[in-house]
Amino acid sequence: MLLASCTDQPHEAGLDEAGRGCLAGPVFAAAVILPPDFHAPGLNDSKLIPARRRAQLRELICREALHWAVAQASPDEIAAYNIAQASYLAMHRAVAQLSVAPTHLAVDGNRFKAYPGIGHSCVVRGDATYQHIAAASVLAKTFRDEHMHALAIEFPAYGWVRNAGYPTAEHRAAIRAHGPTPHHRLGFRLL
Repeated sequence: MLLASCTDQPHEAGLDEAGRGCLAGPVFAAAVILPPDFHAPGLNDSKLIPARRRAQLRELICREALHWAVAQASPDEIAAYNIAQASYLAMHRAVAQLSVAPTHLAVDGNRFKAYPGIGHSCVVRGDATYQHIAAASVLAKTFRDEHMHALAIEFPAYGWVRNAGYPTAEHRAAIRAHGPTPHHRLGFRLL
């Protein structure tokens, strides 16, 4: 069972990203503030949840969260700043979009660029430890996957419906055959 939050502060937001290791597409991040009595069976690190259940959890989280937001950083921003800094940028954008300022940020991972005026805690495997980080993980992944599915309509050869831009053999073979798209991260080793 996941813990509710890592401090006793009200309006603590969980933060996570999706798509950091991809070869194509933006990196997405989500910030989620849950009510104290939130309960979602099966909520966990989004990578461990089947796609159908992730979709159900996304609907539940969007409906029952006190506040939530999803943001992204583009492949151009990833190239300009590097993937870590672009991930922090997407997280900061998600926090800025919340309709209430969080009192604390609980961030999945071991590093974070401090958000002005709000303290934070980094939690390794936070998406498998805290509900609000797991909820952010689900939102970031489902919104990113949805975005990559939309891009796949224009660029079907790359298999983004199946691989979401991750470096699979299918994706790398398509890059060799067709070259990179405007959505590829040109600073990454594509082949």
